Amino acid sequence: MSGYLVPYQDSESEFVEKRSRFISQLWRVETEAEARAHLEAVRKKYYDARHHCWCYLLKDGAVRYSDDGEPQGTAGQPMLNVFQRQEVTNVCCVVTRYFGGILLGTGGLTRAYTRGARDALEAAGVCRVSLWTLWDVPCTYPLLERVKLEIAACGGVVRDTVYGADVTLRAAFPAGGAEDFIPRLTELSAGTLEMAAAGEEYLPGSREEAK
Repeated sequence: MSGYLVPYQDSESEFVEKRSRFISQLWRVETEAEARAHLEAVRKKYYDARHHCWCYLLKDGAVRYSDDGEPQGTAGQPMLNVFQRQEVTNVCCVVTRYFGGILLGTGGLTRAYTRGARDALEAAGVCRVSLWTLWDVPCTYPLLERVKLEIAACGGVVRDTVYGADVTLRAAFPAGGAEDFIPRLTELSAGTLEMAAAGEEYLPGSREEAK
């Protein structure tokens, strides 16, 4: 299937392991600057925490991670592995740890930070970004709500609406959606309405559960 997976929404999750508190936060990001801004915000919010371990990976190839004082290889890389295995990109994740006084050992730390990233991803869900086609759909006011329903029934979304003597909807369709919609528009309008191509755009689809 074409396209690529990204987080569907931002998320936060938390658990306690041997009295250590782990707080996971995840965001969809487009740039390294966005990722680092989220990291700095977490550091300020949880300024008294022992560790802020993090990772991010972007579709442009940027990949970064940090153990932030935990033993090398026990935090940032295991977190990153969660997203690489799921083939999720444009993602930033920070797992904050409040130390509870009991050492977890390298294996325990690796499991804990892996869980933190996985829990955050499961809470966020994923969606596939793919190339959608854009169309200008003319519409009369009496048919407006019906046309919107037909667009949605074909998997499309209305991106913009221009009101005038009549209405023009800027609709986006995933692969195959426009082809399904054309005969519906023809039938609905008795052949009086015809939409016009208006380009293409990469857009996220509906939510899916992380594997």
